[in-house]
Amino acid sequence: MSVISEEGVRGENLFKDINAEDDDWLPTEIESMCMNCHLNGTTRLLLTKIPFFKEVIISSFSCANCNWADTEVQSAGQIQEQGVCYTLKVKTKLDLNREVVKADSATTRIPELDFEIPPFTQKGALSTIEGLLDRAVTGLEQEQPARLEADPVAAEKIGLFIRRLRSLKEGEEEFTLVIEDPSGNSFVENPAAPRKDEALAVTHFKRTARQDAQLGLRADDDVEEEEEAEKEEEEEDANDLDTMRGEVLAFNTNCPECCAPASTNMKLVQIPHFKEVIIMATNCDACGHRTNEVKSGGATEALGTRITLRVTGVADMSRDVLKSETCNIAIPELEFELGMGAVCGKFTTLEGLLTDVKDLVVAKNPFVVGDSGDSERVRKLQAFGEQIDRIAAGELEVHVVLDDPAGNSYLQNVYAPEPDPEITVERYVRTYEQNEELGLNDMKTDGYQEEEEEKKKATDGYKEEEEKKEATDGDQEEEKKEATDGYQKEEKKATDGDQEEEKKEATDGYQKEEKKATD
Repeated sequence: MSVISEEGVRGENLFKDINAEDDDWLPTEIESMCMNCHLNGTTRLLLTKIPFFKEVIISSFSCANCNWADTEVQSAGQIQEQGVCYTLKVKTKLDLNREVVKADSATTRIPELDFEIPPFTQKGALSTIEGLLDRAVTGLEQEQPARLEADPVAAEKIGLFIRRLRSLKEGEEEFTLVIEDPSGNSFVENPAAPRKDEALAVTHFKRTARQDAQLGLRADDDVEEEEEAEKEEEEEDANDLDTMRGEVLAFNTNCPECCAPASTNMKLVQIPHFKEVIIMATNCDACGHRTNEVKSGGATEALGTRITLRVTGVADMSRDVLKSETCNIAIPELEFELGMGAVCGKFTTLEGLLTDVKDLVVAKNPFVVGDSGDSERVRKLQAFGEQIDRIAAGELEVHVVLDDPAGNSYLQNVYAPEPDPEITVERYVRTYEQNEELGLNDMKTDGYQEEEEEKKKATDGYKEEEEKKEATDGDQEEEKKEATDGYQKEEKKATDGDQEEEKKEATDGYQKEEKKATD
């Protein structure tokens, strides 16, 4: 959804590319009040296009009375269809130099410090990771003098936290940086592009109704209604599959482009020699926006699937491809690998899939065009795009690998039902990490009631053993006490007897001596 539409205004586009030679496109100046001295200053607004943000509103304020100044960048571009989450392992000082686009709707977290910057508490910025840390330190230090007077204990703890942030800024220890943006307009640089960045994990997610409300995509009253509707849908029984296969289902939704009321069509389709899939398409009559997505209609397979196609000519570009959300794409000859979730699930051709890969890595990379583009990086990505074009034209023989841990991806076999000599299909056992990403480690659908009963029996048996052990220990303590008391009595008797004997002998000896002395 755009804040200001890109459509022509009196025959001209409202947003233009930054161009030093265009003297007619000057900032708009507005007289406004200074928030520092409360006198009048000047605000300048410029509507333009820059990489990634695309349409932006650049505003700057300056006051001639107190010399106070302020700048801000607001995104006027569309909100993406899905949110995005970047997880980066910062290990060296070079990682601190990675460029970061942080939208104002993004949440920034450092799990090692239990540190979080909530959304809409900072302005959107184009910076580096070091710049984000420096900005956090500056924000915490602003109120330190007041804290020292009001609460010295809290001020001391915050001072220790600030020193810890500075140590991260100097690269003295490793940490994890997480940027989660429901609008999908944040970005973290991949210096190894187009190759996979081992330190950076990118995941896409569907926004909740509450996140849509925070972004202004729906009213706050609709959030509660949406949550109640979801609960009612969960309680209702599933529709008959035979009925769903024979008709196109439609339900109301909002357009992801202009937020106008739209409809989404859903249809169950059987793919020959594969399985059922769900095709979803959204069409907006207001702005003409169209989108489609493919979901797997079956369960997660017991084994993962790795499909390898040897591309020998342009005829392979017409092969049908079903790529699920969990599928990884790799081209070993180009040292290229694209993780799951980067490209949404879709039913297309191999040529269409390669086009999507090129658009994602090259055309939509914010650090390729504009002043932020590094010449060496731009050259590498352009060379990668040219190689993708050669593959699509059938001029370059490569292997395209579709690795789906869930086993829900498909590549057309043009020789079906006979085996395709150019396709190799491997079935493999998923690793623990792959099951964790799919959410299968904590999922149990068979025999869970019997397992609960066995667990209960084991718990009851353990309690009985503990009670028996306590009773046995009590009996042993009682016997031990009785034996100790008996031993002490016998010892006392023996001691008393010895003392009486010694006393009697002493008395008799004294009497004999006294008698001798008397005689």
